[in-house]
Amino acid sequence: MSSIVRPTAAQKTRRLVVLAATLFAIMINYGINAAGWGQSPAEFSRDSDENLRVASYAFSIWGLIFLGLLVYAIRQVLPQTGESDLIRRMGWPSVAALLGIGWWAVAAAADVELATIVLIFGSLIVLLVPLLRNAALIRSLGRFERDRMTVVWPLAALAGWLTVASPVNLLTVLTGNGDLPAGTPPVLWSLLAVGGVALLGLWVTERTRTLAYPLPIAWGLVAVFVAEQERNPLLAFSALGAAGVVLVGAVILAMGLKRGVERTDAAHG
Repeated sequence: MSSIVRPTAAQKTRRLVVLAATLFAIMINYGINAAGWGQSPAEFSRDSDENLRVASYAFSIWGLIFLGLLVYAIRQVLPQTGESDLIRRMGWPSVAALLGIGWWAVAAAADVELATIVLIFGSLIVLLVPLLRNAALIRSLGRFERDRMTVVWPLAALAGWLTVASPVNLLTVLTGNGDLPAGTPPVLWSLLAVGGVALLGLWVTERTRTLAYPLPIAWGLVAVFVAEQERNPLLAFSALGAAGVVLVGAVILAMGLKRGVERTDAAHG
């Protein structure tokens, strides 16, 4: 839970780095689009998307994600914000993820395909690992506690969207380069990706009990349904069904939180 402990000089430095990394990610993403240099993220996704397509409107979620990340970063540099366990534990991982998505935009614009795969999966992993390691602490937070609203929600939302975007990125690159294993129907890989994303979404939600992670996943899966209805109805309706399962399952898991048990677990975690 939130702490009133004043941050040390080193912790203040980390907080400034978080803010700088956030501004870097936002300015790079919007700067590349504004300058018209290279490909936008949506255009990169559409390149060689014969197997798994996401409707272009889905990328508008970046606006909300970046807004949440700004709240996360700005709160940390406010003088009245104390140092909490979550702020401390998620600080450097969030810096790595923010730098990762910033450089991903550069790599996508320049069509450096291998780099996009490494950066997007790396950004996802460096967020998911500490979120899961601190799951008991996250579950112990009140529903409207500041650390939940300004640390967990922004970072979990980013991780949720990266959970969808990572396999789409991977399949786009593998398809364009003709590197998918021969002898296996391409649609099978897309179906496996949809199923894997849904299962991961439910598992992480069960551990952290926060809706911020599965909501972007459901958003992305619905966007697959919208994009694939005419081309691949099987994939489209599988994605829609997966989105429904993620959304309903996540609500049940998140709202089924037993407050007393979770706080006890966190105290001993």
